[in-house]
Amino acid sequence: MGNPHEHPTALRDLQDSIYREKVLRARGMTAEEKLAAVFELADFQMGMMHAGAMNRLGTEDPTEAWREVARWMDRLDAAREFRSRQHTNPSTA
Repeated sequence: MGNPHEHPTALRDLQDSIYREKVLRARGMTAEEKLAAVFELADFQMGMMHAGAMNRLGTEDPTEAWREVARWMDRLDAAREFRSRQHTNPSTA
């Protein structure tokens, strides 16, 4: 495979190869491994949200940042609930 910066299709070939490898790896995983991967990803995402909250608030207090993350999650839940109501009762839209 050529250098992605030297050939116009080399980057696409590299992307396809990486995607193919990820798909094959996922297909080979057991249900337990897939579930563990989901929790690992969720833990990572919560950590990123926490770091983002600390940065946005300009704080070093982890408790304050977790409260902000909880507020974000509450807003997400409210939006999801609103959308769900719109889909189950289209006459209110």
